[in-house]
Amino acid sequence: MMGEKPLRVLSCGDVEGRITALFNRVNTIQKKSGQFDLLLCVGEFFGTSPEAEAEWEAYKSGAKKAPIHTYILGATSQETVKYFPSSDGCELAENIICLGRRGIFTGASGLQIAYVSGREAQQEPAPAHCFTAKDLASLLTPLVSSSKFKGVDILLTSQWPRGVWQYGNNPEIDTKFCGVSSIADLAEKLKPRYHFAALEGVHYERLPYRNHVVLQENAQHVSRFIALATVNNPAKKKYLYAFNIVPMKCMDAVELVKQPQDVTENPYRKPLKEGMKYKPPPSAVGEEEPVSQFFFDLGQKKQQHHRHQQNQGAGRKRHSEGDGSSQHKQPRKPPQPTGPCWFCLASPEVEKHLVISIGTHCYMAMAKGCLTPDHVLLLPIGHYQSVVDLPSDVVEELENYKSAIRKFHKSCGRRCILFERNYRSQHLQLQVVPVPMERCSTEDIKEAFMVQAQEQQMELMEIPEHTDLKQIAPPGTPYFYVELDTGEKLFYRIKKNFPLQFGREVLASEAVLNIPTRSDWRDCKNSREEEEALTKQVRSGFQPFDFTLDD
Repeated sequence: MMGEKPLRVLSCGDVEGRITALFNRVNTIQKKSGQFDLLLCVGEFFGTSPEAEAEWEAYKSGAKKAPIHTYILGATSQETVKYFPSSDGCELAENIICLGRRGIFTGASGLQIAYVSGREAQQEPAPAHCFTAKDLASLLTPLVSSSKFKGVDILLTSQWPRGVWQYGNNPEIDTKFCGVSSIADLAEKLKPRYHFAALEGVHYERLPYRNHVVLQENAQHVSRFIALATVNNPAKKKYLYAFNIVPMKCMDAVELVKQPQDVTENPYRKPLKEGMKYKPPPSAVGEEEPVSQFFFDLGQKKQQHHRHQQNQGAGRKRHSEGDGSSQHKQPRKPPQPTGPCWFCLASPEVEKHLVISIGTHCYMAMAKGCLTPDHVLLLPIGHYQSVVDLPSDVVEELENYKSAIRKFHKSCGRRCILFERNYRSQHLQLQVVPVPMERCSTEDIKEAFMVQAQEQQMELMEIPEHTDLKQIAPPGTPYFYVELDTGEKLFYRIKKNFPLQFGREVLASEAVLNIPTRSDWRDCKNSREEEEALTKQVRSGFQPFDFTLDD
């Protein structure tokens, strides 16, 4: 990323006059996870009640001050037009800036934010809280006419784009009357990396979508559409979204166009012609060294599979690399540890009898001093410190392992809780602990983590299901994160003195597994014979789900 420091941004849905509630929440977040650079508010910022007016007066007069640079959109209803002295951008109070009717705002960092205030006009002349086709054209034309235009970093609109849910996951609202086509058209042409909207009272995070036609156009960056709920809504729907972003103009082109695994077709485009099959873009071919093969005592079938891979020169997972011809390139080795590492598969320190399954880039092993008899670890074969350091092919296989082990436990009536502590550890260990479904619900487990974190003065942040950890934790950031069986993730950026056994303590607590005496692995050590028996037991149970055994 050319050494650029990412900007830390918060986005918010309709505030509707609850300004102090919003800033209190922002203050809490900033106390826990450090200062953010800016807060972007979409939807209706002001309220219409006398209380809301009095609350705003305190900010306008300077009695109260926003704790962060806050940028808001213009009115979305006739009742709130009075709060805006003009339809152009202006500072409404210290640190609170109205962006204006429509335009492009470029920060000092080079971050480009395009915005359109209000709702689509139904009549001419348009009321002050509405935008017209002319507004959209004057925003689009200068940008799109440049041959260098690749897209904008962020697009802020109050209304949703019509049809954004096509080819993706569905929002929790009746889409019949949701969104307008003019915003969809704008989003298609502006290609924002992030597009925020509100007004519908729900939180909806669409799967990322691509901006190019596969096999016909060069790869382009993906877009993410995120709709946010209203501040302090009674249903506790998400109204704040935190993310890190490096401005597009400062990014390495290859980094910018990386396609996440769950990317979909562009919702605003007409469907591809029949017979055009989607093929994933070719990855950086032949960069990874074929990982050394490991012949541990994993039973006959496994060894044959590995021999088969070696003889072929390109195993099952390497078809995309052009029949093994990549073997002739100078491969890049996975990182090597600087000293002895207990978890590098090639290292003499690794306890081979704990290994359950080995893939091309990752392996699965019994946890030493396991919390339950089926508590395992998922680890990369190469020496990587944390999930955010992993290259895409390792991530892909790790995801395959996660999905396989979830299926295995689901078949036995258990839900899987995964957690990672990237703090005082040098090799990634993703802990997988199954919890019997009859013990407690996912909600109970989530609450146990939240409550026990608060007791230790830590605030776990909820991060959306499809958010990549890399967006919030650049490599090198110490963090703790939990992934629940619903795909929800809880995240905590570690400052100092983090309780090393925290994940284990929560799961061992009365609220979850109710085995508090097992919260420290050192109190749960087994003899080598017991470890071998446990490993064998899990291996045979997992075997039907072990994708590494498929030839």
